[in-house]
Amino acid sequence: MKIKSYYWILLLFGVVTGFILAVQFRVTQDIAENAPMDLDRSLALAEELDKARQSRNQLQARVDELRNQLDDAATDPELSKLKKDLEEARQKAGMKEVQGAGVEVTLNDSSKELQPGENPNFYVLHDGDVLRVLNELKAAGAQAISLNGQRIITTTEIRCIGPSILVNKNQRLSPPFVISAVGSPETLSSALKMKNGVIDYLQFWGIQVDVKKVDKLTIPAYTGSLVFDYAKPKT
Repeated sequence: MKIKSYYWILLLFGVVTGFILAVQFRVTQDIAENAPMDLDRSLALAEELDKARQSRNQLQARVDELRNQLDDAATDPELSKLKKDLEEARQKAGMKEVQGAGVEVTLNDSSKELQPGENPNFYVLHDGDVLRVLNELKAAGAQAISLNGQRIITTTEIRCIGPSILVNKNQRLSPPFVISAVGSPETLSSALKMKNGVIDYLQFWGIQVDVKKVDKLTIPAYTGSLVFDYAKPKT
């Protein structure tokens, strides 16, 4: 019995030892097979990392170059002149708020009592009446004009639509109309009040006209859209 037990122990020891050797051999073989693959992958990753560093250095150099160009442009006297010209152009185009002395003209329908047979259209304000005042102010050198808070620019239309007028294509305005104009108060006022001028014409029909010289007016910027059907930028 002791001899048999001894054999069983040797057999078990041999099986265990064989299993351990087999596992060790398998692991060693896997390491040997994968070693070239791991080395190739490491080399490839190192190469990609080196390329990424070179690309980063090139991009950084480009950023530094552009930053230097931007700094040079910001201090260029020509750029300052262009900015000044742009601001002046925006102001003339009506895209900037304007403040200054000028006149304020208030227009309202006639309060005259109509006589039998008289045409009431003669005694109410029309788009043509408003245009006469606006054109007289422009001709007298007004630098900026607004009508009931709407900036008047070169493309502004004044059209009659029933009892009101349409301004800047989408603003319906009704009397009284308040026209504000920045410019020389004396020159603007004199232009309106000249003999046989626009005010005499309007007052002949009883239209109410009030002209005031103002030390400080604020003319808002134009806020509508600018759409040109035919005009194109010059290239």
